[in-house]
Amino acid sequence: MTTNKAPHRLYLHENEMPTRWYNLRAGMKELPDPMLLPDGTPAQEEHLYPVFCKALAHQELDDETEFVDIPDEVLDIYKVYRPAPLCRAYDLENYLETPARIYYKFEGNNTSGSHKLNSAVAQAYYAKAEGLKGITTETGAGQWGTALAEAAKYFGLDLIVYMVKVSAEQKPFRKIMMETFDASVVASPSDTTNVGRAILEADPSNSGSLGTAISEAVETAVTTEGYRYVLGSVLNQVLLHQSIIGLETEIALERLGEYPDVIVGCAGGGSNLGGLIAPFMRDKIAGKRDVRIVASEPASCPSLTRGRYAYDFCDTGKTTPLARMYTLGCGFKPSANHAGGLRYHGMSPILSKLYHDGYMEAVAVEQSVVFEAAKLFARLETILPAPESSHAIKVAIDEAVRCRESGEEKTILFGLTGTGYFDLNAYDQHNKGTMSDYVPTDEDLERSLSGLPPIAGVSQ
Repeated sequence: MTTNKAPHRLYLHENEMPTRWYNLRAGMKELPDPMLLPDGTPAQEEHLYPVFCKALAHQELDDETEFVDIPDEVLDIYKVYRPAPLCRAYDLENYLETPARIYYKFEGNNTSGSHKLNSAVAQAYYAKAEGLKGITTETGAGQWGTALAEAAKYFGLDLIVYMVKVSAEQKPFRKIMMETFDASVVASPSDTTNVGRAILEADPSNSGSLGTAISEAVETAVTTEGYRYVLGSVLNQVLLHQSIIGLETEIALERLGEYPDVIVGCAGGGSNLGGLIAPFMRDKIAGKRDVRIVASEPASCPSLTRGRYAYDFCDTGKTTPLARMYTLGCGFKPSANHAGGLRYHGMSPILSKLYHDGYMEAVAVEQSVVFEAAKLFARLETILPAPESSHAIKVAIDEAVRCRESGEEKTILFGLTGTGYFDLNAYDQHNKGTMSDYVPTDEDLERSLSGLPPIAGVSQ
């Protein structure tokens, strides 16, 4: 039995909450390749103004500022639901009979049930500060859309959300949540945009993707006066805002006299993983500590483990600038699995660069074993985890089992990004044995990767 008397849940006082975000790029030895315009020239800040509000465009391209002050108005909202607890998974440790110490940072204590509110509040604040009327966005499983709906309502902004159609069908209550905060929710692809109509004309049964929803949201933003687009993952600015997760975790672990040997995070676009690892990756790059960092992604959408490190559009409609990232091709159509927040064709350029340079590992897992881990965790730790989060749970369990087999007393940290109470249909399928696993073939991936845009002077 575990004898360490660390608390099951450690809550920092709100006065201990960090007041600055950490910009991971400022500590990188080699920066990610620059964002490119369609003609191949590097994007400048002013090129992003039609899409993003100016403060966020600046954050997107800022490679030098190490710490960014969190505005007081944002801190005031953070303090309603933060600091988030750092939890010790004692019962899981005992069940696994592992000498490892397993900690998780729980980000589900807010209306959205996820970490997404950390960036939603920041982006809505900057949009309001610029005097905008409204914002547009996309959402997969619905956590980001719900978080942004809450933040937009708080700051008095209109919001249009393009929700991936299959997720809208699987999770109708997420739509109701967004509408409760007066957001307009459109299933994507839709007939409300040019890109949506073109996709539906080519494939009337198209179930949607995050790339498609991004295209529709961007088109609406740039063609509607007083509106800008905001995104819940992938972007540099989002990883900046989500660094609050890792910074709080660092403080809590220091109080316990702990430092992680292994950090595991689910990986779709990269917001949670990037936020969780930020201060620990800083130490790793600087040579202070040698923590292992593992990205856990769905086998159905394996951008890191089977994608290509190349320049690609961030959206299916090819309306955005190009980012160099691990990608499956912007035309990749993910399966209708239940980890909706991880169904994106590309990975954060920051995380892609770190992975490419060997600072991170990645593993792809199938959804049936993910739900086995989710159910075990729920029964032992009293939280029903989101499918996205459960990818991290699965890999953390695997790490703990390896510690049992080797006798190593490692400290394992993973991110519990949110709750799964809107994912009961998925749990029902797993309970009934009707859940299936889909893994794209090499031929599937080659078809989508063959459409990567040619970039002069860059090998794709």
